[in-house]
Amino acid sequence: MISRDLQANEQGHLLLGGVDATQLARDFGTPLVVYDVGNIRQQIQDFRESFDQSGLRYQISYASKAFATVAMYQVIKEEGLHADVVSGGELYTALQAGFPAERLSFHGNNKSVAELTMAVDHGVGVIILDNFHEIQLLKEVLAVRGTSVNVMLRLTPGISAHTHRYTQTGQVDSKFGFDVASGQATRALQEVLAVPQMHLIGIHAHIGSQIFGVAGFEMLVQKLVSIAAEWRDDFDFVPQILNLGGGFGITYTAADEAIGPDVFIQHIAATLKASSAEANLDLPEIWIEPGRSIVGPAGYNLYTVGSRKDIPNLTSYLSVDGGMGDNIRPALYQAQYEAVVANKLNAPQQETVHLAGKYCESGDILVDQAKLPRTEPGDLIAMLDTGAYGYSMASNYNRNPRPAVVFVENGQAKVVVRRETFADLTRLDESYL
Repeated sequence: MISRDLQANEQGHLLLGGVDATQLARDFGTPLVVYDVGNIRQQIQDFRESFDQSGLRYQISYASKAFATVAMYQVIKEEGLHADVVSGGELYTALQAGFPAERLSFHGNNKSVAELTMAVDHGVGVIILDNFHEIQLLKEVLAVRGTSVNVMLRLTPGISAHTHRYTQTGQVDSKFGFDVASGQATRALQEVLAVPQMHLIGIHAHIGSQIFGVAGFEMLVQKLVSIAAEWRDDFDFVPQILNLGGGFGITYTAADEAIGPDVFIQHIAATLKASSAEANLDLPEIWIEPGRSIVGPAGYNLYTVGSRKDIPNLTSYLSVDGGMGDNIRPALYQAQYEAVVANKLNAPQQETVHLAGKYCESGDILVDQAKLPRTEPGDLIAMLDTGAYGYSMASNYNRNPRPAVVFVENGQAKVVVRRETFADLTRLDESYL
């Protein structure tokens, strides 16, 4: 059984944003990445309503590494969100989309002088400092430019979320942020406070990704409030903002026990109010950085069925025309997804197959044990909940062009990223002869 409700039309075809998935495949080809924009807007509204009910001052900052295109930044702009970027390329894309620079935060553990200069010159709202080298680089950039900027300090608070080890970022042994336990965070505070051109407005921490429980966030709030109280007493500095990062989990398969934004925010708010009162601190503004939870459930990858390999007494391999080049997460993280036959949505599941990609790697398996109706070449497969980190991590491995991206909303479809061509693959190549 698929772990969520899907819409079908009278032909039994999957509907995405009111558009027949088979029509999308005919019009735009496969493999194809599709986003239901209405779903994105609803996810944002769910976070906003939960915060409004909490009574907290807040900011929702879209973690654009999950999916960053001009069209995505335009939707986020329409919804009035903040956004965080982690590279000069993401910053450039946001600016090309007309996204207000003052509503951007700039993350990253190894920002270059060029990237910091770009951020300062364009008036980025806040730069989130990650290490001592970066403090020095930004100090030099601000001196040359004769200007100032808002900053936050990213801390590693020693809190580890129960996720894949590559997506745990709050524990002490991490490439990100200033370690709290060793005193690095306090030394970073002193260095930043000594630079008048850096306006320290808050502290940030991120404890992991695909988190299903509230305990880690409760511990994080308590830890950051404790740090704020300590810095108030020792340095007469109180952060205006506590940025709790993101990591809110979503449902990929029936095994996932995701909870809604309302549950996360309720527990964050209750813990913040209790901890702040105990420490005699005014309630700070809370920022969060959801990415996956905003775009993940809104995304679908459409593939056309091709070859099939049947092996006696073993699970068959059903191959499609995409794979790890447009969604590397199953191979990289052993990420699990569900899939349906979009042109046979109401047909009963009759077999279990390895849903295989076309790339020249034995590990290119999109869904290891996919329960599907009987298929034949030309059927349309839809992988569900692929909106986060699929297209953003896409590659040209095996010299395959990356797919087009289509936004659907209210029964209308629009290409927002054109399909790459073979000519695009050699556009930057130079002849050696």
